[in-house]
Amino acid sequence: MPEPVIEAAGLGIRFSANRGRRRGLREVLAGLRRGSRTGRGAFWPVRDASFRIHRGECVGIVGKNGSGKSTLLKLIAGVLIPDEGRVEVRGRVAPLLELRAGFNGRLTGRENIHLVGSLHGLSPEVIDARFDEVVEFADLREGYIDMPVRHYSSGMKVRLGFALVAQLDHPVMLVDEVLAVGDEEFRQKCYRAIEGMLGEDRTMVLVSHSEADLRRFCSRGLYLKNGALALDADIDTALRAYQEDLRAEGEQRGGTARGPAGADTPAGGDQAA
Repeated sequence: MPEPVIEAAGLGIRFSANRGRRRGLREVLAGLRRGSRTGRGAFWPVRDASFRIHRGECVGIVGKNGSGKSTLLKLIAGVLIPDEGRVEVRGRVAPLLELRAGFNGRLTGRENIHLVGSLHGLSPEVIDARFDEVVEFADLREGYIDMPVRHYSSGMKVRLGFALVAQLDHPVMLVDEVLAVGDEEFRQKCYRAIEGMLGEDRTMVLVSHSEADLRRFCSRGLYLKNGALALDADIDTALRAYQEDLRAEGEQRGGTARGPAGADTPAGGDQAA
């Protein structure tokens, strides 16, 4: 069997309730000196996760809000540092995560395209060659491209962020709920872009509450439950296990439960993580 593109072994991260989720270098080093023992008020949004993802696979991460889906993606991306275990990614990553986060609000859209593109490894020549395509994909109205990004709406920032990342040739894509934003026309653009990337035999990990999107793109699902990897199976089996757990919880609480795309969730649902 070929070497996996993404490999996690015993992967876990601890969040401190009193310090929030951000961990600076000082806290990381202090944690290494103390070891991985759990302090008062700490919890593990992801713990003891092990899996392998091979080239060309599209894997969906399934689970309730608060089950650790986005946290796991950030561990794979290297945005978060694990407290235990390891994760290895072989190849450059195109992170479709918090698409608005990388922009400098004081710079114009044009300047941000060059800045963010260079941070992702694109040369000035490549950025110039793909500039018009980025602007067209983002559907920015005339005049906005030379306006500071702080004046953009949140939707405009997301569209520009996706348009930029879609230009990357990186072999690994991490996608977190970005397909839920924008109007129908923009979503269809995103669908076509992702299908084109998958057609190039790239590897993708997708977090989505849309069952339709998960079934459309993914052949395999990782079902996270309370931070633990409860099931690694084909996408239909993973979604079915998730839905069965939702129904059981809904019956216990006297509420209603539906699948990832449903409007109803069990009473007292978790916060997103």
